[in-house]
Amino acid sequence: MEGKYVARGQFTGECIAVLTSGGDAQGMNAAVRAVVRMGIYCGCRVFFIREGYQGLVDGGNNIQEASWADVSGILQLGGTKIGSARCMDFRERCGRLKAAENLVKNKITNLVVIGGDGSLTGANLFRAEWSNLLEELVTLVKFYYYMYICEIRLCKISAENAKQFHRLNIVGLVGSIDNDFCGTDMTIGADSALHRIIEATDAISTTAHSHQRCFILEVMGRHCGYLALVASMACEADWNREHGQRVNIIMVAEGAIDRGCNPITCELVKNLIVSELQLDTRITVLGHVQRGGSPSAFDRILGSRMGAEAVLALMDADRDPNLPSCVISLDGNQAVRVPLVKCVERTRQVAEAMKARDFDRAVELRGA
Repeated sequence: MEGKYVARGQFTGECIAVLTSGGDAQGMNAAVRAVVRMGIYCGCRVFFIREGYQGLVDGGNNIQEASWADVSGILQLGGTKIGSARCMDFRERCGRLKAAENLVKNKITNLVVIGGDGSLTGANLFRAEWSNLLEELVTLVKFYYYMYICEIRLCKISAENAKQFHRLNIVGLVGSIDNDFCGTDMTIGADSALHRIIEATDAISTTAHSHQRCFILEVMGRHCGYLALVASMACEADWNREHGQRVNIIMVAEGAIDRGCNPITCELVKNLIVSELQLDTRITVLGHVQRGGSPSAFDRILGSRMGAEAVLALMDADRDPNLPSCVISLDGNQAVRVPLVKCVERTRQVAEAMKARDFDRAVELRGA
């Protein structure tokens, strides 16, 4: 849909909400900004859902209408302006029931979810259950026992509301520094995290050169080695001990394993180097510095493109009930729509292949 002219106000009356969930990533604010401004340009009412799925479950002041000015000056900021939180409540049906009730109360049937594979998996489940959740809300009666008093509280929506808001449209944006989601060339935040790693590696290399020490750097990535692999290539990694270089830096992904699926930890690598080479060896864990700082130009543009495309995808889905929920992905430098179910399933299959030690299958599924 990129390059297509969109008339101002052509979707007047629609309501869109945006939330960020899971670990934060640089560029999330760019995506939030684009969703808000593209939505307002198209005539929609746009809502922030603060603190991710937890805010969706809790409702109240966590769901606030956004204005054009609310997203001014956030493009260059890391993290997420609207907050993010791990939410155990949303994993339970009763939590998703509350979330559905809060959306209906605010007349919201279009949702943009910015997060990693876990967040998008939750979004996919939420959409699949939507009709059943509304049916339950129409008839739900809860009994609360306190001492010897029985209170009957009706927690329901009207049948008219259930009919009016019978469909939930969801579009996902992959915000994760790990770049571990199948279906997109790059995730929002991965490029910025690479910059943080490269800056830290360049800084450490000077002291490593001065003292002829060996440094082991642990980088994030969970079960995906993208950050470690690409950052090491960008930092001139090689394997040629015969040259006897003074600088010895080893980069280890936090979830690295051997062929037997045993963890390869920094301590294990350090002990091996000390025992075999007698080198003074230090460990540096970069940790959350990789998520911090300003987003790169790439992530600012990527988040903006994906956020704008998400609004158009929601409006198309609102007019065509046969369209599936989708993820806005980067494919050949184009923002494209990929079925959410397909991406979630493929990402799950990669994890299963890794557990089964079928590494060739995992590489095939990743598209490498």
